[in-house]
Amino acid sequence: MSTLAARAAPPLRQDATVIGLVGLAHGVSHFSQLLLAPLFPWLKDSFGVGYTELGGLLTIFYVVSTGVQAASGFVVDRFGPRPVLLGGLALLGTAALGYASSPSYWAMAAWAVLAGIGNGVFHPVDYTLLNRKVHPSRLGHAYSAHGITGTLGWALAPALMVPVALAAGWRTALVCAAVVAWGVLALLWWQRDRLALDLAATPAGAGPGPGRVTAPLAAPVEGPFDFLRLPAVWMCLGFFLFYAIALSVVQSFAPEAARQLHAVPAHWVAACLSIYMVGSASGMVGGGFLASDPDRCARIVGIGMGLAAAIALSVALLPLPGWSVPLLFGLMGLVTGSASPSRDMLVKRSTPENASGRVFGVVYSGLDIGQALAPLVFGRLMDLHHYRSVWIGLAMVQLVLIVSAVKVRRVRRGPLPVPA
Repeated sequence: MSTLAARAAPPLRQDATVIGLVGLAHGVSHFSQLLLAPLFPWLKDSFGVGYTELGGLLTIFYVVSTGVQAASGFVVDRFGPRPVLLGGLALLGTAALGYASSPSYWAMAAWAVLAGIGNGVFHPVDYTLLNRKVHPSRLGHAYSAHGITGTLGWALAPALMVPVALAAGWRTALVCAAVVAWGVLALLWWQRDRLALDLAATPAGAGPGPGRVTAPLAAPVEGPFDFLRLPAVWMCLGFFLFYAIALSVVQSFAPEAARQLHAVPAHWVAACLSIYMVGSASGMVGGGFLASDPDRCARIVGIGMGLAAAIALSVALLPLPGWSVPLLFGLMGLVTGSASPSRDMLVKRSTPENASGRVFGVVYSGLDIGQALAPLVFGRLMDLHHYRSVWIGLAMVQLVLIVSAVKVRRVRRGPLPVPA
């Protein structure tokens, strides 16, 4: 019998509250990642800089976030996730106010550093809370909700920032963003008891009792760096690096490349990314049910990424009518989103019980690394007008993700190092 039967599940409301609070914070993290990009036209005129310099603000943000994400996992495991989560939200709100008051480009760069520090804490915090406080039978749905709220955070940023900037200026838009972050911080402070975690306690559903599995899939670790000897940690980091590259291509370059290839009307191009995000969020809902069986997670990821690669190759190689491109974006988001909860479950099953923050911190730093690297390659392809190569490259990255998922599954099932 699996560990799912080890302890009766707590009331649904208890788990749902934790999932909702964590998801709300995760949405603010993604919201903050897209604060500046929609405002580039205003910032360009205000500071007299080009898009290269403005893109540098995002590079600063993600480079800092990468380092913080890897390091913050140790802090989470040592002091608990709640103070780290509240601190991250406070930093994001403060950074948004800093952006709003910046007198120069270099001041914006300084605040981007602070924002990167705040953003870097969320994945170690979120997954530690979900893995330790949500019953295992509901983890698939928890990961699904977590991904959906992140996607909605991305969607909210341009939807809020652009209209406010048009009506009252870009500085007012950034003040509104700070209000969002501080408002969520106030809510989580009010509900802080729900986020308390006894670091010495066993994860939800893993306590002793009938049916307890005596040999966990991922052995416990003792030293603070012993988890780095787990091959699955490095395979998962590589997986997320390529996943982030694919996501960055879709967010930044794929819509314009598709317009050039298939004469997509300009007003439809702007809708492609929104349609992709809606499809992705919809796929995550169903993906939560698919991830309920951990043994099939690698297959689900492989199928989802294989279908996404087939769609990308269709856009690259087939003579498609322009009206079909937004539909293909939505379909690609749907199949990719359906694999997301299973993706997170693969990492969960590779994580020692007492090193959740550290493992997720290192593994999910691959997301920031990938988002920092992708523009260097695919931006160059766009400058060279190699639009077909952008979509072929996207398909190749998605195919690499299939191999990565299989590798993660294999190394997880292999023998794990025993701490000295």
